[in-house]
Amino acid sequence: MNVRILKLIEDDIGQRIDTVVAEREKISRSAGAKLVEGGMVLVNSKTVAKNYKIREGDVIEIFYPELEPCEVEPQDIPLDIVHEDDDIIVINKPTGMVVHPAAGNPDGTLVNALLYHCGDSLSGIGGIARPGIVHRIDKDTSGLLVVAKNDAAHLSLSEQLKTHSVSRIYHAIVVGNLKELHGTVNEPIGRHPVDRKKMAVIKNEAYTAREAITHYRVIKRFHGFDYIQCVLETGRTHQIRVHMAYLGHPLLGDEVYGGAKTRFQALHKDCIHGQCLHAKELHLTHPKSDMLCTFTSELPDDFKKVLDLLEKTCT
Repeated sequence: MNVRILKLIEDDIGQRIDTVVAEREKISRSAGAKLVEGGMVLVNSKTVAKNYKIREGDVIEIFYPELEPCEVEPQDIPLDIVHEDDDIIVINKPTGMVVHPAAGNPDGTLVNALLYHCGDSLSGIGGIARPGIVHRIDKDTSGLLVVAKNDAAHLSLSEQLKTHSVSRIYHAIVVGNLKELHGTVNEPIGRHPVDRKKMAVIKNEAYTAREAITHYRVIKRFHGFDYIQCVLETGRTHQIRVHMAYLGHPLLGDEVYGGAKTRFQALHKDCIHGQCLHAKELHLTHPKSDMLCTFTSELPDDFKKVLDLLEKTCT
C-alpha cells in the first residue's frame, strides 16, 4: 500500500477534510469525498466523515493500493499525440484501432502503444498498472480521447465525465434526412435483451438501462444523407450509433446498427471503413491547473473523401 502524508498549512485548519484532500490531490471535491468515504483517508490513524473539520496537529494519510503488474505488453506503435504534459495525454485515435486488448484483439491496441510511449508514468486507479483509460471510443470510430498519467488526474477526469462537465463533440454522417435540423435524443440505453453484443434504447423496466442524452444539429444536408454534429451529455456505449438508429437514421457504414446497405455504400464501398463517426472536439478542465482546455482534430481522409463524394453525387 502506497501512503501519501499531507503537509497541512495554517489555512487548512477548520476546513473540511474532503476539501483539503481535493486541493492537495488536484481533484474535484466530490472525488476527494469519495476517497474519504472509501476509507482511503485516515486522520490520526482513524477513518473520519467527509465533513470532518481539520484540527491543528492532525496527521492525514492517503492510501493507494500497490500496483499489480499489467499483463499487456508495450508495443512500439506510432501515436498521433495532440497534447501531452505531466498529467494527461490527448490522442487522436485512427479508425480501426482498438482502445483496450480483448478477445479477438490481444495486441496492437491503444493501450499497448501507451505502455510503450509512457512507461511507468500512467495512472493505477484500482490497483492495476494501466494507462489511465477514463473513456473509450469504438474501434471504427476515429478521434480524440484523453488519458490520465497519474492517479489524481484519473480521479479528476473520471469525476468530470460523471458530472458531464467534459464536452465531447462528434461529427457523423447519417443515412436519410432528419426531420429537424437540430434536436435532442433523450432515451435510455442498455444491453440489447436478445443480442448481448449490441446496445439498444430500453424502455422496459424489466431490463437495465441508463440515462443517455445526445444533442444533434445538421451541418449540411445532402440528398438521402445528413452530415451532423453530435454533443454528448452522457457517454454510454455506442450512444450516438444507437440514438441515430433509434431515430431511423443510422450512421453511414455502421454494420451493427445500420441495416441494409445503401446504393451509395455499394458504389463506394472502398471509401467507407466502418461507421462515419469522428470525435472532433474535446473540452475539459485540466486536473492540475483547473484551466479549461480545448482540443480539436481534423476529419480523417476517408471521412473527407465520403463528404466529397456526397457533394458530387448527392446534391
